[in-house]
Amino acid sequence: MSLQCGIVGLPNVGKSTLFNCLSSAKAQAANFPFCTIEPNVGTITVPDERLTKLAELVHPGRIVPATVEIVDIAGLVKGASKGEGLGNKFLGNIRECDAIIHVLRCFDDDNVTHVDGTVNPVRDKEIIDTELQIKDLETIDQRLQKVSKQAAVGDKQAKIICDVLNAYRDVLLQGKSARTVSFDSKDEEKIAHDLFLLTSKPVLYVCNVDEGSVKTGNAYVEQVREAIKDENAQLLVIAAKTESEIAELDSYEDRQMFLEELGLEESGVNRLVKSAFSLLNLETFITAGPMEVKAWTYRKGWKAPQCAGVIHTDFEKGFIRAEVIKYNDYIELGSEAAVRDAGKLYVEGKDYVVKDGDIMHFRFNV
Repeated sequence: MSLQCGIVGLPNVGKSTLFNCLSSAKAQAANFPFCTIEPNVGTITVPDERLTKLAELVHPGRIVPATVEIVDIAGLVKGASKGEGLGNKFLGNIRECDAIIHVLRCFDDDNVTHVDGTVNPVRDKEIIDTELQIKDLETIDQRLQKVSKQAAVGDKQAKIICDVLNAYRDVLLQGKSARTVSFDSKDEEKIAHDLFLLTSKPVLYVCNVDEGSVKTGNAYVEQVREAIKDENAQLLVIAAKTESEIAELDSYEDRQMFLEELGLEESGVNRLVKSAFSLLNLETFITAGPMEVKAWTYRKGWKAPQCAGVIHTDFEKGFIRAEVIKYNDYIELGSEAAVRDAGKLYVEGKDYVVKDGDIMHFRFNV
């Protein structure tokens, strides 16, 4: 399942540094605007302690975690919607992504140039928001020109499309993003989804702070938190420079010691990858056996046959049933045989909605 999160932000806010921490595909990081021109794509492993614990019981030949694709997109400047800087290219790259990780500079450092001269994360956020909103308004106005005439002569579907477009237009003209709009009917939701508006994409705001603020945050972080309180958005605090230092350490033990000195249980990179996975509305089910313990990615809310199809299309076509073990039951009882004996292996049909962490075996016939 190839879904992507795009890392966006103004030039020199720490996007590429953060991307380098996430991915073995190294993006160039330098102290001048437009250092990143072509988007860098990295396939990132999703940390999942459940796989390690299962492997201790199953002793598989290998462990295969889930992955997520992260894209480092060129920095944007004011006027991008009109083609300033790398605007058109930047906006095109965002349109191809399924979710946005918006990096905001929340630290002071005279040695790192800010494209606008001063540090102000709320202003920076609004610059990008405005450019995306302007582009979305252009998209909506173009679509309205096409369907408004059809709606005027009684086309019911065109009328619904116009209602959705106007609902978005009203919000965007107020300087708000499309993701703040919700719809009641399935028809409206489908139309809204098919518009692929830039500001309707789910967003995670990443506040890039100095090392001393990574645990408690700072005044800049609080300003961002206040600015996004009415948005349907998440916020994460990370010190990208510190994360890059952690990433350079050779051993797991050294990295853990560094984190303990900072008073952290988990690295910011791990938290970011997990948040990106969740932002894409993804979950994992697990298969566990002597060959491998593997996490399989599916969209939250999928039913058993759809998840079977993630492994192989034949599994979905010939689906008979799913045998499901809850992760906690497996860990508590220690083996599949013990789970069976305890009566905690559940046989589920086509309507079963798979839960995150379910350990599954599919029966099928083609």
